Amino acid sequence: MQYSRNLPLTALIFTILFIAEYISAESEAIDDRDIDIALAGLAGGISHFEPQHYNVFDKRSSPTGTYTPGNVTCPNVASLVRNATSLAANETQYIENRHAQTSPYLIEYLDRLNLTDFNATDFLVDTNLTIGIAFSGGGYRAMLSGAGFLAAFDDRTPNATDAGHVGGLLQSATYIAGLSGGSWLVTSLAINNFPTIDELQASETVWDISTSILNPGGWQLGATSDYYSQIIQDVKGKQDAGFRVSLTDYWGRGLAFQLFNYTDGGPSVTFSDIRNLSAYQDYSMPFPVVVADGRPYNTNIVSLNSTVYEINPYEIGSWDPSLYAFAVLEYIGTNMTDGHPVDNATCVMGYDNAGFIIGTSSTLFNQFLLQLNSTGIEGILYDAAEAVLENLSSQEKDIALVDPNPFYDVNRDISYMYNESELTLVDGGEDGQNIPLLPLIQPVRQVDVIFAVDNSADTNSNWPAGWSMTATYDRQFSSQGNGTKFPAVPDMNSFVGLNLTARPTWFGCNASNITGENGGTTVPLIVYLANHPWSYYSNTSTFQLSYETSEVEGLITNGYNIATQGNGTVDSEWAKCIGCAIIHRETERRNSTPTAECQACLAKYCWDGTVLGTTATNETEEPGLILVSSSTSDAATMVAVRSVVWGAVCLGVVVAGLL
Repeated sequence: MQYSRNLPLTALIFTILFIAEYISAESEAIDDRDIDIALAGLAGGISHFEPQHYNVFDKRSSPTGTYTPGNVTCPNVASLVRNATSLAANETQYIENRHAQTSPYLIEYLDRLNLTDFNATDFLVDTNLTIGIAFSGGGYRAMLSGAGFLAAFDDRTPNATDAGHVGGLLQSATYIAGLSGGSWLVTSLAINNFPTIDELQASETVWDISTSILNPGGWQLGATSDYYSQIIQDVKGKQDAGFRVSLTDYWGRGLAFQLFNYTDGGPSVTFSDIRNLSAYQDYSMPFPVVVADGRPYNTNIVSLNSTVYEINPYEIGSWDPSLYAFAVLEYIGTNMTDGHPVDNATCVMGYDNAGFIIGTSSTLFNQFLLQLNSTGIEGILYDAAEAVLENLSSQEKDIALVDPNPFYDVNRDISYMYNESELTLVDGGEDGQNIPLLPLIQPVRQVDVIFAVDNSADTNSNWPAGWSMTATYDRQFSSQGNGTKFPAVPDMNSFVGLNLTARPTWFGCNASNITGENGGTTVPLIVYLANHPWSYYSNTSTFQLSYETSEVEGLITNGYNIATQGNGTVDSEWAKCIGCAIIHRETERRNSTPTAECQACLAKYCWDGTVLGTTATNETEEPGLILVSSSTSDAATMVAVRSVVWGAVCLGVVVAGLL
C-alpha cells in the first residue's frame, strides 16, 4: 500500500491566497515588484461582516483589549521560565481538584456497567485514575469526527448514558489534548466555556463552516472584504507594536472567527484566559493541552527528532532534552534572557492570543513549498507559486513566530533555541506524530489510559494507517526519548492489513512486557480509535475548507458510532470493555487478576503482537460502511467541484497580482 501525506492542489491554493492577503497587507515585494491582491481591497462597504457573538470573560489577559500585545508590570517571581523537572505547581493543583470531580463520575460510569465481581467505590476509595483523551490533526475532518467522539463521551449528550453508550467518559477524563484540527476541537470547548457538541452545532455564531474560511461572505464580496480588512488591521496592530508577524497570525485570526463565540472572533481573547472561565475555575473541564512542533531556523524539514512543544493554560515549552524548559504562557512576548525580563519592570501580555495558538498548532504553510512538485501545477502558475513560497520561506514567515524567544539563553548546554531571537513553530503533526500522545505519556502526569482518536490521512484515500502510533513508538528510542515509554505497535501495513484501524485496538495490555518503572505499570494503556466509515464516508480532505450541513452531521454521527461501536450494536460489551481498559493499569499495579469479563475484553481488543511485514495481504483503501449498506458518498465529487471553482478564482487573483 502507498501511504501519502502529499498536499493537494486545494492546499496550495489556500496557502497562496493567505499569502496574497499577507503580502498585500505587508506591502512586501516579490522579484522587486509590488503586489496588490484584489480580495483585500474588494469594494468595501457593500455589506459588513458582523457576526453576533457574546463574551463570557470578566477578565482578559490582553492589556490593550485588541489583538496587539501590550506592556504590563512584571510579576514578582524569581523567573518566568523553569526547567522541565516536574509539573507546574498550577497544573498540579488543577489536577488535584479535577480528580475530586472525576472520581464520582468514574464511579457512576463503572457502576452503570454492572461489571461482575467488581465494586467501583471500593476500587477507587483511595485511588484517582488519570484518563487522557488525544485528538489527532486532520483539518475540519479531525474536528468534526473528533466532535462525534466527544459527544459520545459526554454525559450531557441526549441518550449518552443509555445502554450501549459511553457517556460520562469525558466527565471522568483528566486531560484532553489536541493537535492541528484536533486543537480546534479542544480549544472550541475550552475557550467557549465547555459547551456540548450539540450546542456548538446548533449555534448560529460558531462552527458555521458552510462557507470557506477564505471566503466567509460567499458571493457577498463586500462581506469577505470587510472580514479580511478586520484581520489585516488586527495583525498590523501587532506588527506596528514591534512584533514580527507571519502567515500564522492571519490564519489564526480567521480560525477564531469560525470557532470562538466572541465579537470579531475575540481578538483580545488569549489562551491563558481559559483560566478565567467558570468551567475551568470549578474544574468541570479536563486540563487542555495543544501541541506544535519546533522547526529549526533556516530549514524546511521537520523530523521525528524535532522538539515537540505543548501549550496549556499556564505554560508553553517542551519535555524534550533539546529544550527541557517551560515558560509562563501569559508573559510570552516579553524580552527575556535566561528566564528574566531584560527590563525588570516591564513585561508583555496578550501575545498568547487563542486564535494564534490554534493557528500555530495547524501551521502547514512550510510544507507546501516542499510538496509543490506533487500538486500538478505547471508553467507560469508553478513559477508564481514557487516565487511566493520561496520568498516567504526565506524570510521565515511561512511558520509561526513567537517573537522574542522566551527561551533565549535558557539551558545553554542542551537547548538548540538558546541563541535564537525567535521561537519558530509549525503544525504539531509535521514530525509524523499526528496524535498528541507525547504530553500524555510523560511519567510525571501518571496517566493510566489514553483514548487515542486518529483522524489522520495516512493513505491516499485519507484514512488512518497507524503512522502516528509508529512514530511515537519509534521516538522513544531516539535522542529525544528522554525516558518516555510507549507500548509496542505494528508497522502501518499491519495496522491496515490486520484491520486494526477498522475496530478499537488496545496497546500495552501487558505492562510486564514494557521496560519501565514498576514493571511498566507507569506507561499508559492506549485505546486506539481510528476514523473508519461506520455510517458515513468520513475521509474528506484535510484541506476541505467548507462543509454542508449534511456533511457536518455525517462526520459527527460517524465519530459517535465509532466511539460507541454503533451504540453497542456491533459489540454489546463495548461499554464494559472501556471500563476494563480504564481500571486495567491499576489492576496490574495491585498484582490482581482481571475479572472474567475484563479478560474477555483484553482477549478481544488487545493487539497480540502479530505483524504482516512489508506486504499486507488483506489491505483495503476503500472500506465499506459498517452499519448501513450505501453507495459511495457524493461528498468527494462535490468537494472536487468546489475546489476547482474556488481554485480557479483564487489562482486568477494571485496570477493577476503577480503579472
